[in-house]
Amino acid sequence: MTQMIGELRSSSVIKRHPANPILTASQVPYPTALTFNAGVTKYQGQYVMVFRNDHGSVENQTLEPSHTTDLGLAYSKDGIHWKVQDKPCWKLLTDEIVRVYDPRLTVMDGRIYMCFAVDTRHGVRGGIAVTDDFEKFDVLSMSAPDNRNMVLFPEKIGGKYVRLERPFPVYGRGGVDRFDMWISNSPDLKYWGETELVMGVEHVPFANDKIGPAAPPIKTEKGWLTTFHAVDIDPNRGKNGWEATWKKRYTAGIALLDLENPQKVIGMSREPLIAPETVYEREGFRNDVIFPGGMILEDDGEVKIYYGGADTVECLATAHVDDLLKLCLEGK
Repeated sequence: MTQMIGELRSSSVIKRHPANPILTASQVPYPTALTFNAGVTKYQGQYVMVFRNDHGSVENQTLEPSHTTDLGLAYSKDGIHWKVQDKPCWKLLTDEIVRVYDPRLTVMDGRIYMCFAVDTRHGVRGGIAVTDDFEKFDVLSMSAPDNRNMVLFPEKIGGKYVRLERPFPVYGRGGVDRFDMWISNSPDLKYWGETELVMGVEHVPFANDKIGPAAPPIKTEKGWLTTFHAVDIDPNRGKNGWEATWKKRYTAGIALLDLENPQKVIGMSREPLIAPETVYEREGFRNDVIFPGGMILEDDGEVKIYYGGADTVECLATAHVDDLLKLCLEGK
């Protein structure tokens, strides 16, 4: 029997930005219904955001997923106030591919690498593309079904590229949601292997359904600081959004991975880093959802964490890197 989680609160080290939500559908100069789950990084002297743009009606998001999702582009000088570009930057649609969404950005060697989720007619896949200008994207690899929520580390480790990912092993995990966070490496960003488990659902006290990568990790002297999403399910929850039933709650966790062997978890906060508490996190397309997609370490030690709220808007929270490391090391 699934153990219910109960009430969850955000860590005291987290500060939500008073301008939240920092990006909404009202700021997008082309058709949109939901603007959320963005990848955010610093590139060529400014902040850049690639956001998920669901532009069909709320009612048709699952009925007609094709033609209703693309990726938007925005720039900022301060990471808070954003200028959305005049048109979407990317949409991938073929006879097989239904849509791409949930981008994650990593800068390596002066180029932008973007991980993304892919809905296809034969399963959910994860992809990696590279761009220099956000106008032309070259797809480097696509996973086999069912795998997604991929994020790239910002440098090679042991001479190889490394990514975190979340496969969907329904058959192997008892026929229900029981999804975990894994790690793979590659010599060339195309062929991936040597896959190993990093963290299971059972390792996270505030999850009983699934976990997976969130924002790409940032490097610190003590390890790779890594956010993850954690999901708990409670059959007693109400409608909670547009769907007939939505029993899940998404929170953000924080963990520290070893610099040389990131499969090794040095420590993890035993409590959520961010739990849904505000109106823009608790009420929307899907209620009670926190989903980080970008994390930036500033020169003064501030960490900016960008996250989707309620599958509807994009938000920002901050904390000091020392406080985040302390959470992980005290929780180990």
